[in-house]
Amino acid sequence: MSKGRIEAFSDAVIAIAITIMVLELKVPDGADWRALTADTSALLAYVLSFVFLGIYWNNHHHMLQVTQRIDGAILWANLHLLFWLSLIPFATHWLAQQYTAAAPTVFYGAILLCSGISYTILQTTIIRSEGAASRLAQAVQNDVKGRLSLMLYVAALGLAFVRPWISDAIFVTVAVMWIVPDRRIERLTAER
Repeated sequence: MSKGRIEAFSDAVIAIAITIMVLELKVPDGADWRALTADTSALLAYVLSFVFLGIYWNNHHHMLQVTQRIDGAILWANLHLLFWLSLIPFATHWLAQQYTAAAPTVFYGAILLCSGISYTILQTTIIRSEGAASRLAQAVQNDVKGRLSLMLYVAALGLAFVRPWISDAIFVTVAVMWIVPDRRIERLTAER
């Protein structure tokens, strides 16, 4: 299979997830700014989830840029990632409606954790398919940011039972860490 097909399918799933999220936003009842800010939690949850989906889309693109071939294991690992990303709109909506409660925060964090794990599995599957000397392996050989993100998600899951807002702050921290595309892959592609 060509990389183009897996990229196009992944792009479509992420685009649909973003579309579903924006359709969940309700038009304000009033005609002033106060009416717009009445549902701030929904807007903030949307922005955070949009950023996360954008980060995954961007890094997925960079990862596939340096991938040479696609095999069945990579296809399934990619579907695994897309499964978790497709749940972000549902988790976002619940979090927006009940942002002070532990269960929606834990669920949202679990989706982010599973997305991070599945991205790592996809990355590992590609490296295993192409070998330790592959361009991707060279670029991500010491994935400190990836491991740190997973640890922060795990911490956020536990802290949601204490103070959900702390977990939300951790989610924002991870998003800020990843807002800049993975420069390791960009540097590698620029050198070639």
